[in-house]
Amino acid sequence: MFRLLMYLIPLALTIYAFIDCLNTPEDEAKHLPKIAWVFIILLFWIVGPVAWLAAGKLRTPPANGRTPSEWHRNHRTQYVAPDDNPEFLNSLKADNKKDEALLKDWEADLRRREEELKRRESGEDPRAD
Repeated sequence: MFRLLMYLIPLALTIYAFIDCLNTPEDEAKHLPKIAWVFIILLFWIVGPVAWLAAGKLRTPPANGRTPSEWHRNHRTQYVAPDDNPEFLNSLKADNKKDEALLKDWEADLRRREEELKRRESGEDPRAD
């Protein structure tokens, strides 16, 4: 069992470092180009992954975050609270107007039906109108 662990732990470390290196953007690889780090990780089985994890990657996140392209990084939208967002407040007003119109229609229909019921109860013909 111990012999198996002697091979599995370095193999797992190599696989992890290799995948981490491939997923790291080129500008976050330190000291060497990314392709050089890939070769070091694969050729030097134990030392390469340890070197990559210790010194090969910039471990602090970029100040502006990570986006697919430089253009998107410089053109991010600023998020504001819903109370300060005029578009959100306008959408609430529009929804409120729609709801009020629907309620008015329902009230008018309810009044009409109540009038109809009153006429039936009093013996009047509702279709006489």
